[in-house]
Amino acid sequence: MTKDTKWRFPVRIGRGRGGWRLRIAVLVLCAFGVLVISITNQLLTQRFTESTRNSAELRLTLYVANLMSELQRNSIVPQLLARDPELIRALDSSDFSLSTARLLSFVDEIGAASLILFDKDGRVVAATDRNRLGEGHRARPYFVNALRSNDTIFTSEELDDGTFVSVYSRKLSSGATTLGVIAVEVDLRKLERGWAGVTEAVFVTDSEGTIILSTEPRWRGLDEASALERQSAPSAIQRAIRATTDWAALPIDAYLAGEAVLRREARVPFQGWRMVSFTTYSSVRDRVNGVLAIEVMGFAILLALLFWLASRKTASRLVFFQRESAELRQLNLRLQREIAEREKVEKNLEVAEQTVAQTSKLAVLGEMSAAVSHELNQPLAAMKTYLAGARLLLTRKRSDEALSSFQRIDDLIDRMGAITRQLKSYARKGSDAFETVDTRAAVSTALSMMEPQLKTRHVEITRTLPSDPAYIHGDRLRLEQVIINLLRNALDATKSVPDPRIDVILAVGDTVTLTVRDNGDGIEDLDNLFEPFYTTKQPGDGVGLGLAISSGIVNDLGGRLTARNGATGGAVFEVKLPIYSEDLAAAE
Repeated sequence: MTKDTKWRFPVRIGRGRGGWRLRIAVLVLCAFGVLVISITNQLLTQRFTESTRNSAELRLTLYVANLMSELQRNSIVPQLLARDPELIRALDSSDFSLSTARLLSFVDEIGAASLILFDKDGRVVAATDRNRLGEGHRARPYFVNALRSNDTIFTSEELDDGTFVSVYSRKLSSGATTLGVIAVEVDLRKLERGWAGVTEAVFVTDSEGTIILSTEPRWRGLDEASALERQSAPSAIQRAIRATTDWAALPIDAYLAGEAVLRREARVPFQGWRMVSFTTYSSVRDRVNGVLAIEVMGFAILLALLFWLASRKTASRLVFFQRESAELRQLNLRLQREIAEREKVEKNLEVAEQTVAQTSKLAVLGEMSAAVSHELNQPLAAMKTYLAGARLLLTRKRSDEALSSFQRIDDLIDRMGAITRQLKSYARKGSDAFETVDTRAAVSTALSMMEPQLKTRHVEITRTLPSDPAYIHGDRLRLEQVIINLLRNALDATKSVPDPRIDVILAVGDTVTLTVRDNGDGIEDLDNLFEPFYTTKQPGDGVGLGLAISSGIVNDLGGRLTARNGATGGAVFEVKLPIYSEDLAAAE
């Protein structure tokens, strides 16, 4: 054997071993990459799928809550309007000249689609839509069923254009005589418009399975199977109906293409209604694919590094590696663009969800408009009295005393501003604005507010206040509104008494108790005293909201407002509020 032969043999052996090591390394790296990608795909798919399901269930719960809020808010309106003395008087006298204007004054506060007043023959005698006056609805279900029942009736009816109208109706009676029917049309179409702003298909069915609300107009009036068969829907929704919603059981083409659709159903706690939503799984597949693409890119870079180390002496291998690197850079750019687009879509979705949440908060602002209007009348009346006094003082050249009246008018203007600011902060109404309040100061301020009216009537005021502070935890402005309402009612109750007297007693024990007693004629109907629109005053003197508003304020402060007739005559109102002590403050 020659020397050359001995030298070439180990060289061949070395090359063979190096090639096998490279192949083994490539195979191990590929096997490890497949294992990592498979595990990552499974874990991320489960995680993102669960996140999509939770989001869909959360949005469906929000939709159901908004629907129930709209229905419940309108359900109480017929019961309140059925007690309205103006509407009952109009039906009894057949004089409907002011009825339409009366309904128009309520519709904006209520937020309903329309208000309709029928006589006992089913003829429209008053309506917020004047074009409907004179229409006959005698055979309509919402009219017939309301006459047969003593409760509020809900009716959902399909119109000729394929839309559904939802109506709350209740009959109006005077004693045992039926006078007519009041109907409130619920505006549920605004919920459909809110649903249309998200990437979901949503519909609501009644107890018989008929679709009454839907983001797709062609679904209305059909059952679910017929609606999906008729609709020109994306193939994703059609696939979801044919296949199961379980991600693991989907066909491989749907799994890779992301065409699966999640179907979620929730029960609406109202007359057997159901709500169904369809949410696409495409976002799950895209997010998983984005992560997998990054992992694939990482393993591809490792493989490229191995090939580059193995072929660094070969120009052709170097060109191949450069080409692969260029492709990977392009893939990276495409992934970055896709990630940026998805981040933009997620931000837009967050803005839309915040808009829906703020709209839901502001939907309840209507309930406060009547209260603010009622409370503004009190400082306005006091301002009118002070202006008249200031005018008289100026004519008599008593400018110093007139300036005192102007200062009180300025204080009343500040108070009116504080009342109107309650309307702006009503969406976050709660205990955030509460503070420690000395009830004695609130009583003194209320008596100062009522001073012009008390002097005009020459009413004897007896005020009994404790020497020590009577602290509560609440809103001083709203507490003053309650005291002013009670004083105003006592002042009105003593109009027919020759020697009017009002006693204001503040006592501190287990609770802070404020008692307002008068020597008037007393209370005739204690059961309905705190009901909205109940009043014993003449038309134009009040609408019956003062005591109802006061009772609500006291309840918000954690107390209780009660009324009774005094043993020696007159009415007695008591406000009991939890006392605020230092021990309670330390505990909080």
